[in-house]
Amino acid sequence: MVAAAVCPHPPLIVPELAGAAAAELDDLRAAADAAVAWLLASAPDGPGAAGVRPGDRWIVPPAIGTFRPWGADLSVPLPAGPDDARARPDDAPARPDEVPALPLSLTVGAWLLARHRVRLPVDAAQVDAGATPAELASLARQVHQHRPRLALLVLGDGSACHGTKAPGYDDPRAGAYDDGVARALAGADAEALLGLDPVLSARLKVAGRAPWQVLAGAARAAGGDWHGDLTYHAAPYGVAYFVATWERA
Repeated sequence: MVAAAVCPHPPLIVPELAGAAAAELDDLRAAADAAVAWLLASAPDGPGAAGVRPGDRWIVPPAIGTFRPWGADLSVPLPAGPDDARARPDDAPARPDEVPALPLSLTVGAWLLARHRVRLPVDAAQVDAGATPAELASLARQVHQHRPRLALLVLGDGSACHGTKAPGYDDPRAGAYDDGVARALAGADAEALLGLDPVLSARLKVAGRAPWQVLAGAARAAGGDWHGDLTYHAAPYGVAYFVATWERA
C-alpha cells in the first residue's frame, strides 16, 4: 500500500439520489472527489477498495453496483482496466452472466472512481461489519498481495447517533467516539483505529469500524511512518462522515 483515502458511503452523495437536496452535500462531494484524485495521483498499479457488508471476501471485476434500491436507475461497474485478464478466484461465478453485485459501500466507491474515469483494474474487499480485529488483521495482510503499488480507497461512515433525528437516534457517546476517529484519521494513528471497540461501534451504528481497521492493519503491515490529512468531518443528517488521506511520511 502506497497511499490510502477514506470516504463515507451515504447514498445521498450521488446527486441523482439527493435531488433538490444535492447541494447540501456539495462540500462532502468535493472533499471526496479531491481525495480520490489525490489517491490516483500516487501512481498505483491499481486501486483497491474496502467497504462493509456481511462476509469477508475479495471481489475482482467484473462486478457491478446499482443505486436502484435507493431510488435511481443508475448502475456503476467496478473498473476492470483495458487489459485485465487475471484468473478469477475459485469462488467466482462460472458464467459471464453471473456478475456479482456490489454492496452499497463499494457501489459508492465505484461511483467515486468512475467520476475520475479510472482505467486501472480495481480489486474490492467486502468486509464483515462484525469481524473481530484479529480477523480483519488477516484481511489487511492480504492487501499487499494484490498489487506491487496499491492505492486503497476505504469506505465507511461514523456513528449514526448524532441527535434525535439521526437514523440511530441520539447517543451521548457518539460525539466522543467520532472525535477520536477524526483524530486517528488526521494523525494516521493506526493503533487508535485498531483499538476501536467492536461492541461500542455496533451500538453507535458505526459502518466504518471494520474497513478503518483494515486500513490500519495494512498500514502497519506496510511498515514505516504515515502522514494523515483530515479534510472533512461533519454529521449532516445525524451521521458522521469523514474524508481523509494517508501517505508515507
